[in-house]
Amino acid sequence: MDVSDELLLNTFSKFGKVTSATVIRDMFTQQSKGFGFVEMPSKTEAEEAIQKLNTEELNGKRIVVNVARPKRDRPRRR
Repeated sequence: MDVSDELLLNTFSKFGKVTSATVIRDMFTQQSKGFGFVEMPSKTEAEEAIQKLNTEELNGKRIVVNVARPKRDRPRRR
């Protein structure tokens, strides 16, 4: 079962205010691409969410939670 924006929001809201929570979906099939983005205005709350949720399970799938980096800072894929 895919994770919804609402489930992502509710999961991260346990650690503080969430300004946005979005699951990235395929533009044609609307199926989850397996990742999403959550924005939290408080760095402290965001760090706690990262620490507590990284490698936890959400809808039966282990999740990886980290700080998003701009595309230019990511290593190139081949």
